[in-house]
Amino acid sequence: MAAAGTFESGHVDMVHDAQLDYYGKRLATCSSDRVVKVFDLSGEQRTHIADLKGHEGPVWQVCWAHPRYGAILASASFDHRIILWREGPDGQWSQVYKTPSTLHTASVNSIAFAPQELGLLLACASSDGTVSIVEHKPDGTWETSKINNVHAIGVTSVSWAPAVPAGGLVASQPP
Repeated sequence: MAAAGTFESGHVDMVHDAQLDYYGKRLATCSSDRVVKVFDLSGEQRTHIADLKGHEGPVWQVCWAHPRYGAILASASFDHRIILWREGPDGQWSQVYKTPSTLHTASVNSIAFAPQELGLLLACASSDGTVSIVEHKPDGTWETSKINNVHAIGVTSVSWAPAVPAGGLVASQPP
């Protein structure tokens, strides 16, 4: 991997987030310029791979899925939407899912993929006071569900607990 330091991202507005993939070889950035950028950090070079465009407002956060599911990246935006992107075998990135415009009524501020043992699930926190879950189904479709009234003045962050086996947190004998 290239030495730590700064580099020119090519964004034309404020950068809000930068996330490394599972192996630390890819970097995704997002900005108020409404663009998600992907860079390859292999070797000594930082190579720009893709500009992912599709949001209609500033993009606040990006999040990589576990590599078990392939090269999948999610982005959350002020435009009330989440976009899931996938890198194809030819190295080209494309949108694989964009949440319905009615799922959230305010900015989506934070996203987090679940531990890979739970499946391809993405939690999404919104200023509208809700948390939604985007789930990839076995038939290849995506499904959303929403938890209403999580917080009256909006939700700014979301995360998952580590996956544990059923009963793993319960001891049969006192310590």
